[in-house]
Amino acid sequence: MSAGTGPGDHGAVGVGVLAVDSGGSGLRVALGTAERGALGRRSSPGPVRIGARGLDPDDLLARLAPLARALAAETGAPPPTTAVVGAAGLSTLGEALRAELPAALAREFGVRTTALVADAVTAYVGALGSRPGAVVAAGTGLIAIGTDLTAWQRADGWGHLLGDCGSGAWIGRAGLEAALRAYDGRPGGSVALLARAKERFGPLPGLPGLLYPRSDRPAVLASFAPCVASCAQDDPVAAAVLRAAARHMAESAATVCPPGGEPLIALTGGLFEIGAPLLVPVEEELARALPHARRTPAQGDPLDGALRIAVALATDTFVWPYEDTLLSVAHHP
Repeated sequence: MSAGTGPGDHGAVGVGVLAVDSGGSGLRVALGTAERGALGRRSSPGPVRIGARGLDPDDLLARLAPLARALAAETGAPPPTTAVVGAAGLSTLGEALRAELPAALAREFGVRTTALVADAVTAYVGALGSRPGAVVAAGTGLIAIGTDLTAWQRADGWGHLLGDCGSGAWIGRAGLEAALRAYDGRPGGSVALLARAKERFGPLPGLPGLLYPRSDRPAVLASFAPCVASCAQDDPVAAAVLRAAARHMAESAATVCPPGGEPLIALTGGLFEIGAPLLVPVEEELARALPHARRTPAQGDPLDGALRIAVALATDTFVWPYEDTLLSVAHHP
């Protein structure tokens, strides 16, 4: 990949690094140097295609290459010798990526060291860096991950049908259930959530037809989570949904948090943009479940985490535990 020239930092020198965050909402890329970090960032919408062997390495590379080349032209960054790809679904759908992507990046860009990392790990490193503790990453889905820097521990992240308890999809589904209870006249319903559901989705008898056939059902469910939060101050049913979500988060965090010392806990992900209706009960439940741990703000997001790992590999300062399905490194001559 040519360094190129452009309006950015022309002809930047140093050890080139490439960081990628591949998630359900799209692909984000950072290009820079080990000495200076990211010199530029770009993104494209849409998730990487999933085929018979899981995440498709050809599709990921086809999306990544034009973004990386555009960044090289804009910033003058040197060709990357180290790349870190953080990917949602890597632990269960990453067989083809692990088998093919490192060699593809070597051919395409001259990358000599490639790390393939689960998005939960990049979320952790972005939030806490190299400090022991636990991170709850919550958006449409939810996973908790922790480490004492000798091994990774993870909890939940099983998807909206089997888990992701406390996630945006979970909150949205619980809120819609309460709306439908009110529609039927069953106990436990919420008239306030019924009104919000009608505003958002139309007549409720049509709701199953809107939801069940859709491939993006988790995101549609999660879109109702802010409605639940907006009702929570005056509606005890909505408040109870958020309290239950907070309890699920605290249980997952407690499962993965190191038991000794003074570990840190951080929250990351778009769900927490809901604000106080969720954050207040989350803080209370975390304090109850993990009195020995200390809350700290997340330092960065998963792309920041991927970049941190890339810089650490390039500068021989890597400290996190390796684990085949969560964090693996391949080298090419």
